Amino acid sequence: MATFLYKLGRFAFRRRRYVALVWVALLALAGFGAASASTATSSSFSIPGTEAQKAFDLLEQRFPATSADGATARVVFKAPDGEKMTDPANKAEVHKVADELKSGSDQIASVTDPYTGKAVSKDGSTAYVSVSYKVSSMELTDATRDDLQDVGKAAQQSGLTVEIGGDALQVMPETGATEIIGVAIAAVVLVITFGSLIAAGLPLLTALIGVGIGVSTITALANVLDLGSTTSTLAMMIGLAVGIDYALFIVSRYRAELAEGREREEAAGRAVGTAGSAVVFAGLTVVIALVGLAVVNIPMLSKMGFAAAGTVAIAVLIALTLVPAMMGFAGKRVMGRKARKAAEAEIKTEPKPNMGTRWARFVLRKPVWVLLVGVIGLGTIAVPAASLEMGLPDDGSQPTSTTQRRAYDLLSDGFGPGFNGPLMVVVDTANSSDGKTAVNRVTDDISGIPHVVAVSPATFNKAGDTAMITVVPQDRPSSAETENVVHAIRDAGTDIKSDTGAEVLVTGSTAMNIDFSQKMNDALLPYLALVVGLAFLLLMVVFRSVLVPLKAALGFLLSVVAALGAVVAVFQWGWLGSLFGVEQTGPIMSMMPIFMVGVVFGLAMDYEVFLVTRMREAYVHGEKPPQAIVTGFRHGARVVTAAAVIMMAVFAGFIGSSESMIKMIGFSLAIAVFFDAFVVRMAIVPAVLALLGKRAWWLPRWLDRLLPNVDVEGEGLRKQLGETPSDGAGHGDAQGERELTRV
Repeated sequence: MATFLYKLGRFAFRRRRYVALVWVALLALAGFGAASASTATSSSFSIPGTEAQKAFDLLEQRFPATSADGATARVVFKAPDGEKMTDPANKAEVHKVADELKSGSDQIASVTDPYTGKAVSKDGSTAYVSVSYKVSSMELTDATRDDLQDVGKAAQQSGLTVEIGGDALQVMPETGATEIIGVAIAAVVLVITFGSLIAAGLPLLTALIGVGIGVSTITALANVLDLGSTTSTLAMMIGLAVGIDYALFIVSRYRAELAEGREREEAAGRAVGTAGSAVVFAGLTVVIALVGLAVVNIPMLSKMGFAAAGTVAIAVLIALTLVPAMMGFAGKRVMGRKARKAAEAEIKTEPKPNMGTRWARFVLRKPVWVLLVGVIGLGTIAVPAASLEMGLPDDGSQPTSTTQRRAYDLLSDGFGPGFNGPLMVVVDTANSSDGKTAVNRVTDDISGIPHVVAVSPATFNKAGDTAMITVVPQDRPSSAETENVVHAIRDAGTDIKSDTGAEVLVTGSTAMNIDFSQKMNDALLPYLALVVGLAFLLLMVVFRSVLVPLKAALGFLLSVVAALGAVVAVFQWGWLGSLFGVEQTGPIMSMMPIFMVGVVFGLAMDYEVFLVTRMREAYVHGEKPPQAIVTGFRHGARVVTAAAVIMMAVFAGFIGSSESMIKMIGFSLAIAVFFDAFVVRMAIVPAVLALLGKRAWWLPRWLDRLLPNVDVEGEGLRKQLGETPSDGAGHGDAQGERELTRV
């Protein structure tokens, strides 16, 4: 592989104009496709194999007029002190609002009258108008949303408190500002790392081109492949992260080759042949992690994973072709004036030990202590993960500044928390001899379940073979008590089916969330086994070792569990919540563990492959194991540190979002990258390798014969170039050998 990539790098460098033209043409083509494509709507969300989805599908089939998948809104009214919503003036205002809503948009399916639909609180202080739409929240037009908000504002002129809840006002959070902040911080870190604006600009430019092609392609195919609006957000986040990382690795190795006195084309070829091999396998681990999301069997999540994996593949191809081409345009200016002078000086004199070298030598002197501190520290932080509770956020987790949260609080005060998440019970009586009797029994049984405060009369469809019952729990939608109510109804439904033949199914947003959380929880271990298992095999091919991939996988699991512990402590327990703007604690978002595993695993393996491949390369070329560790850190620690800081900056920018889900994602990914890059890869990895010595690179002979030799460390490339191992050892190795004799 190293030989092939070496030739590819030299070709891209020589034919840089053609290579750059091809990528610019692809960007223009993707951009044209995105611009001419119709606007993407929300991807249809489904959870195959769950009871809530089965009930939802039955509702769409038997109650087509109800628009089961349509958006909903609740316009909540609260009367001034001393008044009631049943007073004639207030009642007239509510009817006026209902009439304006009915005539305001053709996307509205129905508007209920609170005075005939039992939507007035017992004390008369609060009432709400329910609005159902024909389309999902992401398909609502701006005019429809504006009309809903304008009607609410107009009603406030009468002295009523009016707030609007439901998902009708839900829009995709704007992330442009946070991305700009992340890119700006990345630019600063790159300038500090390279000391050259040209070198800093290369990774940014190529990463943005890759993201542009990936996201534009997703936008162009969104309607054809039913890709949701969130798909491009994930692809942009991951593509930007790995695109900067991969280009950073190539440019860093190119500068090192130039510093050793090689010609520019030769330096580009060697950079792609060595660091490019690490990029290919690091990219493969990310692709495995993202494609592996398909095991969850949630179409929307699978599509997000495939789209993001495609963007990562583009980032790898750009790193191997466009980056060396751009290095050809930049020439030696990629090093900057000071770096060029320093490179000339380093050819004649031994370099001074950098921070990476000094840290590696410290770890080699105290490997047991470093290992214990790292493992015990992460283990302590991971303790809260044992109390992990998963769920999906509702309006109760929104900031108090939003009308959705205020409407949620008004409903909780007037009717009880359960009114914010009513359950929809669907009774299929097609196989029952007496459907009405079966439905009456369902209603009676549900009324006797603890923590149920209201059960509406059953509504039958035209055919009379299906009934719909609304059940209001006592507690908030995301509470454990409400989950118990759902399970109790389903347990009762099992007995009813055996006795009457009628099938009882529970759906609604609350039941959907519960089933979604359970499905994500059930998929976590198979997903971990798949991703870690495949990556273990891949890393075994890369490192020709059994223990190094095992150490990489165990270290990753430790950092992920520690990150989950931090997320639970902040977002579930509320520790340091005010620092991160957490206004309402509650369950951790259901997809967070799997999402974090997929994203962080890919990035963690980037750092592992780049850092340890350099150690492996030094070891294969004749250095002793301790010396190889120092060599790996001397060349790789600065780059890995810069890459990790950039990723943390990109992800941490999302913590400032007003959306609790985005805030949680940003925090979890940023803290996970911190733990994995700085504690696991920079401390635990060298400590373990130091303790293992030559045993770290042990591979049974029979396995060595079975595994393909991909030549990641460039041994075959060096033989082809006619070099001996000592030719590629790098400068300063004699000094490192002397230092290590004292260690």
